[in-house]
Amino acid sequence: MRLQHCLGLALAVAASVPLAARADDTIKIGFPIPLSGPTAVYGEPILKGAQMAVQEINAAGGVLGKKLELLPRDSKANADEAVRLARELIIKDSVDFLAGTLTSAEAPAVSTVAKENKIVFVAPTAKLTQLTLPPQLHPYVFRVSSNTAVEGQAGASLMAKFTDVKTVATIAPDYAYGRDSAADFITALKKLRPDITIVDQEWPKLGEADFTPFINAQMGKKPDAVYCSLFAGDFVTFTKEATPLGYFKAINNRLLDPAEVGTIDEAQALGDQYPYGIIADAYDPVVWGGANEPAEHKTFVKDLQTFMKSQYGSGWAIVGYEAIEALSQGIKKAGSTKSDDVAKAMVGMTFDTPVGKRTFNADHETLSPEYWGTMVKEAAYPFAIIKDPQLLPAPTTN
Repeated sequence: MRLQHCLGLALAVAASVPLAARADDTIKIGFPIPLSGPTAVYGEPILKGAQMAVQEINAAGGVLGKKLELLPRDSKANADEAVRLARELIIKDSVDFLAGTLTSAEAPAVSTVAKENKIVFVAPTAKLTQLTLPPQLHPYVFRVSSNTAVEGQAGASLMAKFTDVKTVATIAPDYAYGRDSAADFITALKKLRPDITIVDQEWPKLGEADFTPFINAQMGKKPDAVYCSLFAGDFVTFTKEATPLGYFKAINNRLLDPAEVGTIDEAQALGDQYPYGIIADAYDPVVWGGANEPAEHKTFVKDLQTFMKSQYGSGWAIVGYEAIEALSQGIKKAGSTKSDDVAKAMVGMTFDTPVGKRTFNADHETLSPEYWGTMVKEAAYPFAIIKDPQLLPAPTTN
């Protein structure tokens, strides 16, 4: 009996060795992201982009000789759920790093978890400016996306070109992102066009099912143009309710939206119901035209189409892809998987993306510009595309 007991212990120890070895050869990245509800139209392709980056990096030998393992979870675009998942990923799944989240409600909440646990967190999309401003800024949070100050500057520069526009209204979701988006746009616009008056501001909740009261209230103020920060499923619902009421016609389609409704993901979701003629943006226009498309982007889109088994790919996948690329570059630069080392290495670090180089500044920001343009219908595509996408604001060294 004693011999059998000893043999059993020996076998148990031997069996555990390969598992430990496998664990040591893996770098785990927790990735909470909305995969259900109205924001999944953005969340799902962001995850696909991150997964493709992991696949490419692992195929090339991994990072520091280790394979990346992505652990996605459905945050449902809910801050409390994102926090619960982040803590579970750290405690139960022993992740080495965090990336992901979509909204400006989720990201600050998960950033707090990252700070408490001293673990690097890379936010691919949240634009809330305060995410990286004191006192919220801490050593472990980094952002690869734009922020509301950057998008507001771009949007204001385009609105200012409407010389006959004298009154402007805004409509934005009533939470941190929407409030900051509208405020930063107005601040930038007042500097460029002090003659323009803001005549109305509407604040539907995130996930609003009925925009009709907000649409009617805004039309009653008769603005010449609108700055709209609605996105994902909210913009789809808003458009379907606003069009039959004559909303877009009343403003001659002079609506600017900085919330990536220029992506082919959003355009495909609306199909022929897309409000052609508005001005919108995307991190990746996918369909470029002209001769200014980087060769790296052409390769990225082709690979993404294959990976997603999609004819067109996605305009959102790029930010998930960039988040993983930035994190892997930080690990390589640090020569370590310890968050303290990686966090220090990422400050001032330049990394490659399919649309050019990005650099984390002292505030852990890339200040990423986006591609803007008028949304048009072309016979070659069954959805709206950005005509002659223009990078705004013009990239600067940061």
